[in-house]
Amino acid sequence: MLFPVTPTLGLVLAVLLVSTAAVAAWASLGRSREIVVAGLRAAVQLAAVSLLIGWVVHSLGPLLGFLAVMFAVAVRTAGRRVTPNRTWWWAALPIGAGVVPVVVALLLTGLLPLRGIALIPVAGILIGGALTATVLGGRRALDELGTRWGEVEAGMALGLLDRDARLEIARPAAADALLPGLDQTRTVGLVTLPGAFVGMLLGGASPVEAGAVQLFVLVALMAVQVVAVALVLELVARGLLHRN
Repeated sequence: MLFPVTPTLGLVLAVLLVSTAAVAAWASLGRSREIVVAGLRAAVQLAAVSLLIGWVVHSLGPLLGFLAVMFAVAVRTAGRRVTPNRTWWWAALPIGAGVVPVVVALLLTGLLPLRGIALIPVAGILIGGALTATVLGGRRALDELGTRWGEVEAGMALGLLDRDARLEIARPAAADALLPGLDQTRTVGLVTLPGAFVGMLLGGASPVEAGAVQLFVLVALMAVQVVAVALVLELVARGLLHRN
């Protein structure tokens, strides 16, 4: 066990959370309340998952339902981060298009067994990566269009289609959403040892097995995030995902 589950762990977590919110308030970042709420929500949600996971992993129906809930929460979280209006639900497309083919391919090839103990963590990692890429790509694209709308109109005045004019401005900004995943992959083993690698080692796997699993996770994440960014950029360019 990496950390013993004791009152000391709870105390340290509480101090870290309060300190993080305090630093955010001191720096006037405007996210102090969100930090506290996010930490408390994480505690409640992980407690609930810890109680349910033993039942979910042994039954196909609850397993599929759990995966559907994961996907729905990711879509709403990503969509509402990108835009406050009703077009947020389009976030389902970049998240689903990135995650579903990878998971299906793994199941069909037998590399990933149709068991909750394997499927839930893999799907969760991929959905989380697609969520992050969708949020960053969508927000950066819409922010750039809002700031440089005059250039978009100039492009249309020169004869570009609406979609093409928006793409010219939004594409470089949206592509920045890929940088965190790229940097994580480039520096793995040199700067950090990600969670999948450490978890495999703690579970008794050999370093080679742990490294292979971590390599798969990183490459799969890059694939999922590239698809997510490409599609969210296309949705923004076509005006399907927008801000009022």
